[in-house]
Amino acid sequence: MTWNRFTAFFKCNSLLLVFLILLPLHLLASDPYDKKRQEMVEKDIKARGVKDKKVLEVIGKVPRHLFVDKNLMDKAYGDHPLPIGEGQTISQPYVVALMTEALKLKPTDRVLEIGTGSGYQAAVLAEIVIKEVYTVEIRKPLVDMAAKRLKDLGYKNVKVRYADGYFGWEEYSPFDAIIVTAAANHIPPPLIKQLKEGGRLIIPLGSTVYYQVLTLVTKKKGELKLEQMGPVAFVPMIGEVKKIK
Repeated sequence: MTWNRFTAFFKCNSLLLVFLILLPLHLLASDPYDKKRQEMVEKDIKARGVKDKKVLEVIGKVPRHLFVDKNLMDKAYGDHPLPIGEGQTISQPYVVALMTEALKLKPTDRVLEIGTGSGYQAAVLAEIVIKEVYTVEIRKPLVDMAAKRLKDLGYKNVKVRYADGYFGWEEYSPFDAIIVTAAANHIPPPLIKQLKEGGRLIIPLGSTVYYQVLTLVTKKKGELKLEQMGPVAFVPMIGEVKKIK
């Protein structure tokens, strides 16, 4: 190789090296969990009847392993709940997909989530909704953990609040959709009030000790239309909801 050719070769490869160094880390390294995530979508979600293409795309994108403790990362793409601390769990992926699909979200919708937990469901919602996702959690340690995690992952359209979710978030109501990720024996009246006309609310309704029925509520002309979607098992809501039998 002549000196001129060597110099040109060196300059070219130096520029390539600089380019690679400047690339974001996530573009340089492939996600080691991507294959597991795609297999989960195909086997545990799509094969069980979830058809919404956007929901399937988002579930296949959001890194669920980053919403659990490091020692549980290898179990993150199994179709089952996992503990997240404070006696709470991250819902199984199929249920997250099913509830999200049932809301029939549009990019312009304003969504309220009751029960932030790890922040995973909020992240899924935020990938679909362009506007804000509002999420309320009654356990302060989970609020702090989820807020930091969502911020670190770049979800700028999620607002997290430490409060009793029974009362919703009136300041930003009405909402096009409300998702409740904890079991209750009745639908909290404040949530019904904060639901927009034509809006959808989904909640695990029934016994807070054993199983519940996943219930989709649609508000039409002030009346509620209920659709039962099958049995589920969620951790119970706490706070004001326990005072009302």
